[in-house]
Amino acid sequence: MNIEERFLKYVSFDTQSDPKSETAPSTMKQLELGKALVEEMKEIGIENAQLDEYGIVYGTIPANNNAQGHVIGFVAHMDTSPDAAGHNIHPQIIRDYSGDTIVLNKDKKLSLDPHDFPELLNVLHHDLITTDGTTLLGADDKAGVAVIMQMAEYILTHPEFKHNDIQIAFTPDEEVGRGTEHFDVERFHADYAYTVDGGDISEIEYENFNAFSAVVEVTGKSIHPGSAKNAMVNSIHIAQEFDAMLPIHARPESTEGYEGFNHLHDIHGNCEKTVMEYIIRNHDLDLAKKQCQDFLNIADFLNQKYGYSLVNVTIEQSYLNMKEHILENMYIVDNAMKAMKECQVEPRAVPIRGGTDGANLTYMGLPCPNLGTGGYNYHGPFEYVSLTMMKKQVEVLLKILENNVK
Repeated sequence: MNIEERFLKYVSFDTQSDPKSETAPSTMKQLELGKALVEEMKEIGIENAQLDEYGIVYGTIPANNNAQGHVIGFVAHMDTSPDAAGHNIHPQIIRDYSGDTIVLNKDKKLSLDPHDFPELLNVLHHDLITTDGTTLLGADDKAGVAVIMQMAEYILTHPEFKHNDIQIAFTPDEEVGRGTEHFDVERFHADYAYTVDGGDISEIEYENFNAFSAVVEVTGKSIHPGSAKNAMVNSIHIAQEFDAMLPIHARPESTEGYEGFNHLHDIHGNCEKTVMEYIIRNHDLDLAKKQCQDFLNIADFLNQKYGYSLVNVTIEQSYLNMKEHILENMYIVDNAMKAMKECQVEPRAVPIRGGTDGANLTYMGLPCPNLGTGGYNYHGPFEYVSLTMMKKQVEVLLKILENNVK
């Protein structure tokens, strides 16, 4: 099976995760792809491939090299984002992309126009796979799964390719921040690993956001509007007031690079009660903590202003920046950059404006920077992936392994 066939097979599985679920995995449908991957892994020769009770797939390619070096792992996630429809996906394949506008859906008048999506100019003459404008594609991160599986099949069909032990894992629930919740680092038994889950394959990422979530609950006083004077406290208005007191330039649409943000991603309520859900992000932990304190300070101010405890804020830590731990093991990044250069890919280190399974794995004792897959515009109908980059990334992973042999 070639990498295109693999990818198209994987995206046919509906594997959306669910942030509201308390099960592991969060949706049972993720197990269907997990089972299919275990079967495929065994077919190509990964004898110990297994799907565990939490929906994580593990497998080992044993060394065929007498002088054992590092045990390297590769990790990708099977789930897709709940932000857009993830079933009945109809991929479109564009061969040798010429730079023109790509029509995704005539009826919905949805297109990929280089004017709106200038990254398209970086993939001229690539083979691309897009959505049909009605769903997400699932390249995040089934492109990573396909890259790792293609690498594995090459190794197992080319016994002359010498390598040390190689560990492979596919996780569920990364999109809801729980991809490594039940990950068994000891069982994985790697010295270090790479997540294969990102954008342009020239990028290597070992800095990510420090991530927190905030739930703001506003309890108003619901009074009949006909007799509400000096009595009603409309929780919706208080919620608007709370949000307006946060720094307006610290929103996602106003930030880039290392700039942090507060993102209001859900709000629901009525006069009596309104709940707002935020994510808080910053590469600098001290600044992230200051952002969290802003939420608490605003709540205190409004409670004093209105004379009762009408605003309650709950803040939880999601994950932390892995940079500090990777800097202690920079040879992992250096090895990847060396392999990229040898495959004619000019590497550049960029900060992740998001999170990754690798961040939590790093804090669990498994250093794990991130490599790209060639995917763009994740989590929506404008998502696309460069099949050309996916193929090149297989070469890079093989080169990392080849250079690891002592």
